[in-house]
Amino acid sequence: MSKVWFITGTSRGFGREWADAALERGDSVAATARSTDSLEALVEAYGERILPLALDVTDRTAVLAAVRQAHEHFGRLDVVVNNAGYGQFGMVEELSEAELRDQLETNLFGAVWVTQAALPYLRAQGSGHIIQVSSIGGISAFPSVGAYHASKWALEGLSQSLAQEVAGFGIHVTLIEPGGFSTDWGGSSAKHATAVPAYDAVREQAADRPSRVGTPGDPRATRGPILKIVDAGTPPLRAFFGEAPLGIAKADYESRLASWEEWQPVALEAHGGQD
Repeated sequence: MSKVWFITGTSRGFGREWADAALERGDSVAATARSTDSLEALVEAYGERILPLALDVTDRTAVLAAVRQAHEHFGRLDVVVNNAGYGQFGMVEELSEAELRDQLETNLFGAVWVTQAALPYLRAQGSGHIIQVSSIGGISAFPSVGAYHASKWALEGLSQSLAQEVAGFGIHVTLIEPGGFSTDWGGSSAKHATAVPAYDAVREQAADRPSRVGTPGDPRATRGPILKIVDAGTPPLRAFFGEAPLGIAKADYESRLASWEEWQPVALEAHGGQD
């Protein structure tokens, strides 16, 4: 049975690849982008099975209207993919209020608005799958992208709660956590805070980060994996994409556990005595 997808950020990157993969196998897609001009090739190739929608995910009213239009057009929604987002670069001290708020408005609140807009339809039909595009940066952290990490760590916690809240309605939630991929995340779509010279040495060390997270993956290679996840009878809450995330996560969590164990006596002391 073919599926109906609602995907944000389909102009390029993962959103574009997944929209194309879904359409290629016979599914239908409501594809959003800031400008529908970027979707013309998909419309020419797939005709009525794609509904192009101009959307800024930070506009909650527009999100509600877009999701409603997609549901009215196709009659149902099966897979909702929150992919729209960008990377904000800058040390924490360097970030302006506007830069930090804009990062959260897009990467976190945009996903929340789409999720809230879709849930009434998914609950009513008793099924659905929400895909939240997180990152290895949603469970680990590196210097110079603190704002991005803040948005993805928040999305992770919110989505883990969400998964428990909606399971009884037949709705699944999956966090996709990619490592480095050859997308435009660090290119023209990225934003950069005004540098504070005191952090130049830290910035140079941070620039070596790509060499520590492995060779960038090919976004096209994620087509098959995303289809396997949405077709799974029992999909995972979390799934890494790429070769590097598992190693990064293991090292990070081993370090956390060791620290927690070392400081457990202090934790017990903080608990206080018992009568």
